[in-house]
Amino acid sequence: MDQPQINIKNRRASFEYQFIEKYTAGIQLQGTEIKSLRLGKANISDAYCFFMKSELWVKNLHISEYDKGNIYNHQPLRERKLLLNKHELKKIQKALADQGVTVIPIRIFLSDKGFAKMEIAIAKGKNVHDKREGIKKKDLERESSRKFK
Repeated sequence: MDQPQINIKNRRASFEYQFIEKYTAGIQLQGTEIKSLRLGKANISDAYCFFMKSELWVKNLHISEYDKGNIYNHQPLRERKLLLNKHELKKIQKALADQGVTVIPIRIFLSDKGFAKMEIAIAKGKNVHDKREGIKKKDLERESSRKFK
């Protein structure tokens, strides 16, 4: 049976933040959450990650309720635990000690085995100057690709 390919991205993240390092983490889901994810009904634009008792959690990840769910349906905005190795967790926690560094989700996808995975990044916020520079760079690349076509 062929798994449906989902790829839910946080498009605003690359504009707002400069990525330092990326990781792939599993997401601990309940009941109908995976069914909603397979339908592509999730929003990660406002989501962010934080540490609680040396575990990494994601907050404001909105997974819509499953249409065919009943009284056992999940809460759309509940906090979900991210699954990483202890080594990776220590590395991320050490990086968060710096000023202005945060952990943000970039995208949600399904692995080859059908498990929900989240790509997260240690990121630093961009200044207005950096954002303008990024826009100029994209415009130049777009124009150069048009000339060669």
